[in-house]
Amino acid sequence: MDFPNLLTFVLAIILFPILTQCTIQIVPGATITALGTHQHMQAHGGSIVRPSSTSLFYLIGENKLGGSAFQSINCYSSPDLVTWTFVTELLSLQSSGDLGPNRVVERPHVLYNEAAAQWVMWMHIDDSSYGEARAGVAVSTGSSVCGGAYSYLGASQPLGFQSRDMNVFQDTDGTGYLLTEDRANGLRIDKMASDYRSVVSATYLYAQDYEAPALYKDGDTYFMFASHESGWDPNDNIYCTAMSLSGPWSAWNTFATVGSNTYSSQTSGVVSINGVVMYMGDRWVSSNLMESTYVWLPLTLSGTTATMANQVNWILNVGAGTWTTGPSETTPEAEASTNTLANGARTVSCSGCSGSTSVGYIGGSPGGTLTLPAISSTVAATTTIRIHHTNADSTQRYANVVVNGVSNPVAFLPTGNDNTPGTSILTVPLKAGSNVIEFEQYNGGWGGFSKR
Repeated sequence: MDFPNLLTFVLAIILFPILTQCTIQIVPGATITALGTHQHMQAHGGSIVRPSSTSLFYLIGENKLGGSAFQSINCYSSPDLVTWTFVTELLSLQSSGDLGPNRVVERPHVLYNEAAAQWVMWMHIDDSSYGEARAGVAVSTGSSVCGGAYSYLGASQPLGFQSRDMNVFQDTDGTGYLLTEDRANGLRIDKMASDYRSVVSATYLYAQDYEAPALYKDGDTYFMFASHESGWDPNDNIYCTAMSLSGPWSAWNTFATVGSNTYSSQTSGVVSINGVVMYMGDRWVSSNLMESTYVWLPLTLSGTTATMANQVNWILNVGAGTWTTGPSETTPEAEASTNTLANGARTVSCSGCSGSTSVGYIGGSPGGTLTLPAISSTVAATTTIRIHHTNADSTQRYANVVVNGVSNPVAFLPTGNDNTPGTSILTVPLKAGSNVIEFEQYNGGWGGFSKR
């Protein structure tokens, strides 16, 4: 993977903050390099489940690595919602049919059926023109949510109505519900059969045609979250409440800062992480969907009111079921004179960087490297490092980030140009005191690093 020695092919790290206290953090909108693939995690439009039999969380969603057409439905696992490992493809591209080339398979969500000891997946099935508007169903081959490929059972229009964006909900009495966008009539809540494989009756029809639905129950109050229709572009998402799924439902209201476009995201799910209510959104990049990232934020529910503030980073204590805002950060300059640039690595112009400077030409055939020899940490613990970067390519770039002698491949998503930074994260152990961090080539590729 040897790229020509041109600035337009240089990957530049613009920001490199190190925490003043070591914590692992959720960073909304960051590139997440998955273990097992060393690529940005591809599980969009889905949600997180945590089976009672395991301490791991599982994220199931769409693979957008090659664009909008169906490629696979992927599953990743994590103990903490920060470090993720690729597990398997639950549905894979077939030679023809609903899961064939140039097909639309979106919004996969799963429910566990206790009686059958089986997971049931619902998803939006369509052609490339979105003219079919059907709901597909697949089932696990055993009781493990990500134990292997699911068996696809087929697709239909539930109760004879259109079905596009969708989600699923399991009430406290075990009843399953399909939430589905019926563009001709409005957003629907439909009751599932006892095996969760079909829909048997209508529960509620909203007059408004909203999409990206997600339902959460807090005590006796149901919260329905949804998005206006604005294509791939974000908008101010909304919610309403009721004491019964059949209504009456309240008026719709915003839950994030008005005008923020839900912090540039669209609802994918709302889940409980041991009591912490977490919003899951997708930050879609329509021009290159593999660049899309995840916006996960804590939601505050009080009575019938939902509110959500933006966070640069935040700390989730899974065991305690609590969360706090992220600690303060320090921002060492990659181009500082105390650092070492070797084997052709050098500073380059970057208008979006501090001092209008970045460091480029990491890797490649010369093997350029950047070494930060004295990154200080107040404690010895595992921590999340936020790395800002630029990448003017249309594909991911990669680098080895070597922390105290341990190599960590990191993916860096495209940023559109060499002057506008994006964010990648790396969670690693740091020593109390001084730490050495080096950036070098990965598989012979070009990279580059700096600080904003």
